[in-house]
Amino acid sequence: MNEAKGTALITGASSGIGAIYADRLARQGYDLILVARNADKLGRVAKTIQEQTGRKVETVAADLGDARDLRAVEDRLSGDAGITMLVNNAGIGSTAQTLEADVDAMSAMVSLNVNALMRLSYAAVPAFAGRGRGTIVNIASIVAVAPEVLNGVYGGTKAFVLAFSQNLRHELAATGVQIQVVLPGATATDFWDIAGTPVEHLPGEIVMRADDLVDAALAGLAREEFATIPGLHDESRWEVFEAARQAMAGELSTSMPAARYRTLEGAAS
Repeated sequence: MNEAKGTALITGASSGIGAIYADRLARQGYDLILVARNADKLGRVAKTIQEQTGRKVETVAADLGDARDLRAVEDRLSGDAGITMLVNNAGIGSTAQTLEADVDAMSAMVSLNVNALMRLSYAAVPAFAGRGRGTIVNIASIVAVAPEVLNGVYGGTKAFVLAFSQNLRHELAATGVQIQVVLPGATATDFWDIAGTPVEHLPGEIVMRADDLVDAALAGLAREEFATIPGLHDESRWEVFEAARQAMAGELSTSMPAARYRTLEGAAS
C-alpha cells in the first residue's frame, strides 16, 4: 500500500472524471471525501474503492448549487486539517446556442461552474497556505481558450476557471500550495448527454477516454505543470500562447490611447 498522503476532497465524484480521480488518488495513497448530489451513486463508488484499495472513503451528498450545502462543504475544507488536496471537478455544460438556450439554465451553470468552485477554493486556500502545503486541481476545458466551440456561457465559465487559477498560482507562489488547471477536450462521459449532444454524435478522433484523461492530468500534476491539456500533442503551442499573453500584459494599460484611436489633426469636420 502507498504511503498515506492525507485526504483528497473531490467534487462531482459520483461518476465520470470525478469517480476516476477518486480511484486513482486512492491508489496513490490518499483517503477520500467524495462530494456529489446522488448519495446512492456516491455510496457505490466509495464501496468499490474501499474494497479495492483499503483507503478510508467518506461521502458527502451535497448540491453545490444550494447555498446551505455549499457552505457545509466549505466548512469542511476550512476546518479539516487532514485535507491536503481539493479537486474542483463538479460542473455542467451546454451545447445550446444563445438563441436556443434557457437563461435560467445558464444562470445555474454559472452558479456551479464559477461560484461553487470559487467558494471552495477560498475555503481551502487559507488552510493550505497556513500549513505550507496543499494542492488545488481545477477542471476547466479547452473552451476556456476556444469559446466558440460550444455554448458561450459554458465557455465563459471555463475561461473564469483558467483566469482564476492563473491568479491563484501567482498569489500563492511562495506558500507551498500547488495549483493545476486541467483543460480537457471532448471526453467520453455522460457530460455530453446532459449538455444536449450525445457523445456518439462526435467524431471519434476528437473524443478521449475518461480514464486516459485523468491519468494524463495526474501525470501533469506529477510534472508540476500549471496547465495540463491532455489532448494537445504539441506542447509548444501552449508555451507560445502563454508567452504572448504575458508579453502583452505589460503593454495593455498606458496613459494615452493608441495612435490608431486618436483623432487626426486637421481632419475635416
